[in-house]
Amino acid sequence: MVRHVIIWTMKDEYSEEEKQAIRAGVKEGLEGLQGKIPGMVSIRVLTEGLQSSNGDLMLDSVFEDEEALKAYSVNPSHQAVANGKVRPYMKIRSCFDFVETTVQPR
Repeated sequence: MVRHVIIWTMKDEYSEEEKQAIRAGVKEGLEGLQGKIPGMVSIRVLTEGLQSSNGDLMLDSVFEDEEALKAYSVNPSHQAVANGKVRPYMKIRSCFDFVETTVQPR
């Protein structure tokens, strides 16, 4: 399994009310892709971080393999959400992709 994690920081120009609406739109749009993207195992958007967070929202998604992640990135349904509900509102995008492994406790 491949985990795809993104943390976004929104542009400064939005009020807190606008940011709440943007967060809700991103969550609805991206989580709405569940079951529509081949090879996607799970997807969730976290919108309520602790005050110690320095990002505004986080995507946590899992794919069957790296090829499924690559296909997701260019999938038209994903692109529509990314271009309509995410990219216009963000100033910073940080991404960390990795192969999910099971670690045995010592």
